[in-house]
Amino acid sequence: MSVSSFTPANGAPLIQLDAATKSFTPRGGQTFHALRGISLSVPAGDFLAVLGKSGSGKSTLLNLIAGLDRPTSGEVYAAGAELSRLSENKLALWRGRNLGVVFQFFQLLPTLTVSENILLAMDFVGKIAAPRRRARAHDLLEMVGLADQAAKLPSALSGGQQQRAAIARALANDPPIVLADEPTGNLDSETAGAVVELFHRLIDQGKTLLIVTHDENLARRAHRVIQLKDGAIVADERKAASRA
Repeated sequence: MSVSSFTPANGAPLIQLDAATKSFTPRGGQTFHALRGISLSVPAGDFLAVLGKSGSGKSTLLNLIAGLDRPTSGEVYAAGAELSRLSENKLALWRGRNLGVVFQFFQLLPTLTVSENILLAMDFVGKIAAPRRRARAHDLLEMVGLADQAAKLPSALSGGQQQRAAIARALANDPPIVLADEPTGNLDSETAGAVVELFHRLIDQGKTLLIVTHDENLARRAHRVIQLKDGAIVADERKAASRA
């Protein structure tokens, strides 16, 4: 089974879950069903927002798609792979080539410069040829408006700048899928708006974007909104995305 970067055929889903369930049973405790038979198909180029209260299953869904968790039952396909069939080593390689992940708390390595954070992502995967990596890091930082901050440590940047740097790092290996977990949760409304504009630019470039959020204003700017409650999809609405 290939773990190379994946380009879907026309009309084929880039992400698909078939009756995916995830349950947790603490030692001596009662089983908790975080996800209950989720079936979901996401075509390439989609901008999908997942809404729901804490405990609704949003983060578990993201973890299944990222291959960080395996379903208790059901199947998860993403970027050409059935994730439950990949070993941990192959999952790590698949993830590096096909996924970019943006976290609420940025997760930039504090002892590396902004540029070095992006270079490390490329060095780990090896998808981008070594002679091209520095130029690519510069181009990504230029895209997010941080080329002049490349030599700074993350602690020298504002929260909004750190989030934009994290988005540049997520794009280091040119992944077809970008997952974002509460990407504007720690940002003021103006800075959050700039980050969302950047997400729309990614969609224009052909990326597929899935955002987990509590923010209904952010969700309104997506192509499609999924509502989770108690581990199940209770609403699925497709609409024209708004940049306003």
